[in-house]
Amino acid sequence: MTEALPRIEELVLRGKTVLLRADLNVTFRPGTTDIADDSRIHASVGTVELLQGKGAKVVLCSHLGRPRGNVVPEMRIEPVRVRMSEVLGRDVRHVGGPESASALGAVAELSDGEVAMLENLRFNPGEEANDVEFAKGLASLADVYVNDAFGASHRSHASIVGVATILPAYAGLLMRAEIEALNRVLVSDERPAVAVLGGAKVADKLGVVKNLAPNVDAVLIGGGMVAAMLAVQGYGVGSTELSEVELMAGRTLIEDEDFASKIRLPKDVVVAQEFDEDSDFVEVEVDAIPNSGYVLDIGTKTTADYVDIIAKAKKLIWNGPMGLFEWPSYSKGTARLAEAIAANDVAFKLAGGGSTVEAINRFGIAEKLTHISTGGGASLEFLEGKTLPGIAALRSI
Repeated sequence: MTEALPRIEELVLRGKTVLLRADLNVTFRPGTTDIADDSRIHASVGTVELLQGKGAKVVLCSHLGRPRGNVVPEMRIEPVRVRMSEVLGRDVRHVGGPESASALGAVAELSDGEVAMLENLRFNPGEEANDVEFAKGLASLADVYVNDAFGASHRSHASIVGVATILPAYAGLLMRAEIEALNRVLVSDERPAVAVLGGAKVADKLGVVKNLAPNVDAVLIGGGMVAAMLAVQGYGVGSTELSEVELMAGRTLIEDEDFASKIRLPKDVVVAQEFDEDSDFVEVEVDAIPNSGYVLDIGTKTTADYVDIIAKAKKLIWNGPMGLFEWPSYSKGTARLAEAIAANDVAFKLAGGGSTVEAINRFGIAEKLTHISTGGGASLEFLEGKTLPGIAALRSI
């Protein structure tokens, strides 16, 4: 629970420097430095502004992409710094990497309420290795540490765990909001409770389904998970190739009586002849899927069934689209379910996952949701019941 996390609201911070770990790992439009989704930047603003209002000097830090300890020019933090400056309405200074000779001096020159941003933390191999010296270097820049990067808190990295053992450490506003929303999913008695799960792989969601099962009444399956779930029941799935890991995960769900009765699978699907946006496609019952082709969306009957279940829910968890919604021919299932989730005015509604957030933004329903998680993999691990290292580090203070 968030009550156990050290809070920043009562801190006296005027004249203090705060190292604020945020999750600013945005996505870019292919081949450009144009930010495609800046929702993580907006989600971090509340904590930045609170710290500014308290007169703190704020040093933002984040990873970006997977440079694996190397300096990769296209993964520089600069586009994020520029966008954060625009969102805050004031300049965010660039002060270089935490290991650079100039960083300490540049941070020392900040005035109360000013904001600076460090270079991509993962340019240094010490970040992902949770290297003690790298953590000490980060800590040397500040008086106080605040973790607002829930989306990276499933990693035992220097900026997530290491610094929290050196500086007085606190949870940011977004961190606490994420934990409160996810805890509500797991423990509240709001019923009927419905999980809408899509995405690519059953194995990725297996732990989530198992842990959610006691507190949900229905699990609606869509997306790439459909093929494995149908295959283990003996249905053909066209040209889709499934690993033994996926098939084993599907069998686990189908054969476990504790939650098998709660799983809802498609009755009909949309099948493309080729894996191509402009391919011809057909809508068929699941027992009539052609020997070749790809299942790229749920069908009309399935969509109608899922919409009815969603309309009656008092709690909704959405992680993963129902089909390849980026291609118009295969977007109808996801679009219709998004509309149904938005139209349910009584349910607590939590959504998360990178492709889910993209769908939410595409179909314009963000304001109709209770909470949109920025967590990605961290959210899934939390919903699986795992202890996240970043949260454990704060609670151990």
